[in-house]
Amino acid sequence: MNIREELEAIEAQHLSPKACRSRDSKGRVRSESPHDFRTAFQRDRDRILHSKSFRRLKHKTQVFLAPFGDHYRTRLTHTLEVSAIARTISRALRLNEDLTEAIALGHDLGHTPFGHAGEATLARLLPGGFTHYDQSLRVVDKLEYDGKGLNLSFEVRDGIARHSKGRGKILDRKKEDLPSTLEGQVVRVSDVIAYVNRDLDDAMRAGLLRESDIPRPLVAVLGKYHAKRIDKMVVDVVESSLKAGLGRIAMSDEIMKAVVDLRDFLYDRVYHHPEAKEELRKTEKIIRDLFGYFAEHPDGFVKDYPAGDPVEVRVADIIAGMTDRYAMSLYERLFFPKSWRT
Repeated sequence: MNIREELEAIEAQHLSPKACRSRDSKGRVRSESPHDFRTAFQRDRDRILHSKSFRRLKHKTQVFLAPFGDHYRTRLTHTLEVSAIARTISRALRLNEDLTEAIALGHDLGHTPFGHAGEATLARLLPGGFTHYDQSLRVVDKLEYDGKGLNLSFEVRDGIARHSKGRGKILDRKKEDLPSTLEGQVVRVSDVIAYVNRDLDDAMRAGLLRESDIPRPLVAVLGKYHAKRIDKMVVDVVESSLKAGLGRIAMSDEIMKAVVDLRDFLYDRVYHHPEAKEELRKTEKIIRDLFGYFAEHPDGFVKDYPAGDPVEVRVADIIAGMTDRYAMSLYERLFFPKSWRT
């Protein structure tokens, strides 16, 4: 028995019967020989962590444009927060932490520069629309490693593809709308826990909100401080999921309503704030102009893979992969006049 087999035996002995065991994975699109000392989900986690798409997350906007402040969250810090929350929940429920971590680290690889404004702009430009969760799956399947993809396991790909529903239900009772594994469902709820608390914290740092602006009923249910709110939500997910017999990942009605109300409050007071929207309006022009330029001048910019995909889709691949600062720098190079040297 090698090290990997020992680890798989430990999973079988110690994980919950409802957990997804690595040796029970449905496998990969391209079959591979098992590793001697890493399980399938450990390999997936490492492939994501070492990918170029993951490294670029550090310079992608979450809500507030990263170039204007060092302490605002970026896609990378958000991803790490989601991973930490998800692992805490998975460990408490005796689920597979390696699978949870792999999904969490990969869930936002397809996000555009300039946050959701960039995503919304590409969705309007592409005839078939655009979502960051579909793009994240596209990144790991078709774009990384010069078009070869990361060849991840089914369970990680499923969790990445179904980690978000936008403003839809956080934990839909319809199983077809949820990740097929409990670990994927943990990441889905952890994503929301992370961003509603993070964006509230960043909004107060930016001066868009004051502590007194948070509706008092939400403070009464969730708590006054950042750490307290996160702990309240995490404890509720663990307790509610256990009460449901781990048939699904769950939240109590009281906490779920408070989380949804907090999300709605952020949409009204932060995401649609006139000052934030004005800055993001400028980024929409950057993406629109870059999209039009690449569509007309694909040589030197647009990759020749995935083979057979329309040029507009491959243009979106290039733009979605950009960091905020690279998009702005390239825009300046392409559209700003250069001074003549004397």
